[in-house]
Amino acid sequence: MKFVVLLMSDGEDKSWDEQTPEEQAVAMQRHDDFDTACKERDGVTILAGEALDGVPTVARTRGGVRTVTEGPYAEAVEQLGGFYLVETPDLETLLELTELLPPYDL
Repeated sequence: MKFVVLLMSDGEDKSWDEQTPEEQAVAMQRHDDFDTACKERDGVTILAGEALDGVPTVARTRGGVRTVTEGPYAEAVEQLGGFYLVETPDLETLLELTELLPPYDL
C-alpha cells in the first residue's frame, strides 16, 4: 500500500529559519531516524520525500480555464511543509513509523 505522509505546520510553529541550530538538529535527527527505521523494516520503502519551501503555488484547470494561485490561498491554519511517499504493508506499520517524525510544534 502507498501512503502520502504530509508534514503539516499549525501556522504558529517556528519556520526552519527561526529555529535554533539545536532545534534544527533535533528535527533532522528525527527525520534520519524515520529513514533508518523504514530501511530496516521489511516491505517498507520511502518512494519520495521532500521539504517544501517558499510561497505555495497551485495550478488548476477547470472547465478548460487554468488559474495559478500564489499562497497562502486557503483559509487554513495549517501549512504544508513537506511530504513522504511511503510504501508499507499496512496502515499500522506506517502509523508506527511516523511516531519517529518530529512534531511540528517546536
